[in-house]
Amino acid sequence: MNARRVVITGIGALTPLGNTVEEYWTNLAKGVSGCAPITKFDASKFKTQFACEVKDFVATDYINRKDIRKMDLVSQYGVAVAKQAIEDSGIDLEKVDRNRFGVIWGSGIGGLKSFQDECVAFGQGDGTPRFNPFFIPKMIPDLIPGHISMIWGLKGPNFTTVSACASATNAMIDAFNYIRFGISDLFVTGGSEAAVCEAGIGGFNALRALSTRNDSPETASRPFDATRDGFVLGEGAGGFIFEELEHAKARGAKIYGEVIGGGMTADAYHMTAPHPEGEGSSRVMQEALKDAGLKPEDVDYINVHGTSTPLGDIGEVNAIKKVFGEKAYDVNISSTKSMTGHLLGAAGAVEALACLMAIEKGIIPPTINFETPDENLDSKLNLTFNKAQERTVDIALSNTFGFGGHNFSMVFKRYAE
Repeated sequence: MNARRVVITGIGALTPLGNTVEEYWTNLAKGVSGCAPITKFDASKFKTQFACEVKDFVATDYINRKDIRKMDLVSQYGVAVAKQAIEDSGIDLEKVDRNRFGVIWGSGIGGLKSFQDECVAFGQGDGTPRFNPFFIPKMIPDLIPGHISMIWGLKGPNFTTVSACASATNAMIDAFNYIRFGISDLFVTGGSEAAVCEAGIGGFNALRALSTRNDSPETASRPFDATRDGFVLGEGAGGFIFEELEHAKARGAKIYGEVIGGGMTADAYHMTAPHPEGEGSSRVMQEALKDAGLKPEDVDYINVHGTSTPLGDIGEVNAIKKVFGEKAYDVNISSTKSMTGHLLGAAGAVEALACLMAIEKGIIPPTINFETPDENLDSKLNLTFNKAQERTVDIALSNTFGFGGHNFSMVFKRYAE
C-alpha cells in the first residue's frame, strides 16, 4: 500500500506569547519571555509563584455562552485554536465528507481546575454530595475533541491521546498515520493544557520539578544554562488542519508544510526521570528520520524538548550527538520553552508550529536566558542562544518527551510538488 502525502493547511495558536499565530511567532522570534507572577490565584505561599499564563483570553470570542459553562478552560483553549485553524484553512465544511474528517487531540492532564474545585468544595462541605452536573464532562480530556467535533459536525475518528508532555505530538502522529494510510482525509489535531492552578503548581512543586526563581521569573526558564533549576509551567494550545495532499490541492488550499515522519519509543526506565544516556530519545529521532526517509545531514533545525531541568537537557543533547554525529555541529538547535514555558500536553503542538514558521520565515527562534555555560554540555553545538538566527530551513525535527518515559519525534518539510 502506497502511503498518501499529508500537508498542513490550517494553523492556530493560543500561547503565553500571544493569542494568534502572528503574535506567537513575532514574540518567539524576538526572544520574548512569556513568564510573569501568577495571576490566576494567590501563589504567595507556594514555592513557585510564577508561570507562563495565557493573557487576555476571552472565551466568548470563540464559544457561545451556553457552551462555555460546560467546558473546563482546557476545552475552551482547544476549541479556540480549532476555530482559528479551521477558519485559516478556508475549508468549506459543506463541500467535504465530514465522515472522513476527524479530531485527534492531546492533553496530558485535562480539566485539572474543574477537578480541583469540585473536590475542594465537597471537602469543605458537610458531606452532602453537591457536584456540578458538568463536573465529569469538564474533567475528562476526551471531551476536548468531543466538543470540537460537535461544534463543526466532524464525524471521523475522534479521541484524545494522553502521553504526559508528549500528548500533542502523539496526537499529531496518529492523525498523520490515519491520513497517510487512507482511514481519513482531514483532521483537526494538536493539543491544549490549562494546569496553572493550585493543584498544578503545588503538585509539580512536590515533585521538585519547577523552577523557584521567584525573584526573576522572566529568566527562570533557562535550558542548557548551568544554573537551571527546573521547568516553568505554561498553558495554552496549538491546533492544525492535517489534510491529504490531493484533497488539499483539489480545493486550492494554502499549504504551510508537509508532515513526513514520526517516531515513538519508550524509555522503560523511570516514572519522571529521563534515561541518563538518552537511550529512548536517541532511538525516537532515529525512528522519525527512518520513517521520513532521511539521513541526519538532511535536518536543518531541531526544536528540542529542552525543559530547563538539570537531567533532561543533558540527556537530550547527548542523544542528538549520538544520532547526528558530526552533523550535530551544523544543525541549529533551540528550546522555545525558554519563552513559552512548558505547556505539558500542548507543548508539542506549539513547538511544531515553531518548526513550521521557521521553515516559512527562514528564522530559527532562540533559546533565551543563557548566561552560564554548563561544563557537562558541548559548547560547540549551536543552541541558538539568546538571539534568533537566519537560516534556510527545509527540514525541521521536533522532539517531545513525557513522564512515564514517552518519547515522540516528528519531521516537517518545506512543501514542494
